[in-house]
Amino acid sequence: MPAPSDAAPALPPKLERVLTRFRALGREEKMQALVGYAKQLEPLPPRYADVDRAAFTVSECQTRVDLFPERREDGTLHFYADVNARQSPTIAAVLALTFQAVNDQPPSATLAIPPDYVRQLMSGLGLAAREVGLNAMIERLKRHARDAEGGTTA
Repeated sequence: MPAPSDAAPALPPKLERVLTRFRALGREEKMQALVGYAKQLEPLPPRYADVDRAAFTVSECQTRVDLFPERREDGTLHFYADVNARQSPTIAAVLALTFQAVNDQPPSATLAIPPDYVRQLMSGLGLAAREVGLNAMIERLKRHARDAEGGTTA
């Protein structure tokens, strides 16, 4: 049995609900749900309009995606993304789903995203080619969360 420090972080309830819901949906239902979630992605606040994007761009994505973390005074994180939701609804949907589960939570919620999260969400959709970029986005969120735990995120 692994030591407590070796165990994977507990899956936050919001993430568990997202994954449970998507596991229960058929292909067409998942596609419809993704379209709906894509429309729910929070707009990028104007304060990020003139920020140098180099440190925030997920270069592994075929589509331009910039992820911005904010560490709140209470230690929680809030993420924003700049992505063209009309051009890339799958990316916008995965981000909206993920942000709904981890925003305004401690960094540990983001770090608890399971390694196969994207695969679980996208299972049965035939969009495996998108997984590399989607996984890179999740890894970038986790990197920001690790930085926040160390006190280096804005």
